[in-house]
Amino acid sequence: MHGDADRAREAAARAAVERIEDGMTIGLGSGRAVWRVVELLGRERAGDGLLRAAFASERTASLGRDAGVEPVELDGDTRLDLAIDGADEVDPYLALIKGGGAALLREKLVVSAADRFLVVAEAEKRVDRLGERFRLPVEVVRFAWRDTRRRLLDLLPSAELRTADGSPLVTDEGHHLLDCALPGEGDLTGLADAIKATVGVVEHGLFIGLADEALLGRPDGGVDVVRRGGA
Repeated sequence: MHGDADRAREAAARAAVERIEDGMTIGLGSGRAVWRVVELLGRERAGDGLLRAAFASERTASLGRDAGVEPVELDGDTRLDLAIDGADEVDPYLALIKGGGAALLREKLVVSAADRFLVVAEAEKRVDRLGERFRLPVEVVRFAWRDTRRRLLDLLPSAELRTADGSPLVTDEGHHLLDCALPGEGDLTGLADAIKATVGVVEHGLFIGLADEALLGRPDGGVDVVRRGGA
């Protein structure tokens, strides 16, 4: 299975690289599929100096520097031609769950600065409804996080603090993450708004209405292309 996932990820990453044009300013998220995109850029376009990127995680930034990609800051004036990021789940309408790698806040900021958002992932990430196999990460301030959790439990079936090596995980922006079950039915767009409006919540991993296209790699080397609206 691990080999199948690697082959699927490779196919999706190669298809994504073909979407990147010289001279673009892009956004790069995080996760294994995105890191493979960066590695391929370094191998195939090393030293051309024609690509600039905003990075959503420290690891992606490190790989980007090694690949010869010029870093840019989201300074209020910079617009990105294309954001490329992975997903933990993808539904038929290109709504996503993201945040398995704990970078969802920066990822959403990068996506929001881009003219187009391209998802790169394995085809096995497709689900009929978000929450089937992956819990929703919700980024919360550390102060009084238990009270934030209590408020979230009015909206969600469960909310568990994410830990690393036995201690609460701290994100790049200094927050905690609560991994939450999603209800099996109901309006996810309305739920996303309610979660975001909860006091103590910084951001959540529901990316709804943001992705324009998904490249979903298969173990046989093929790629399923899914576009918003079925275009």
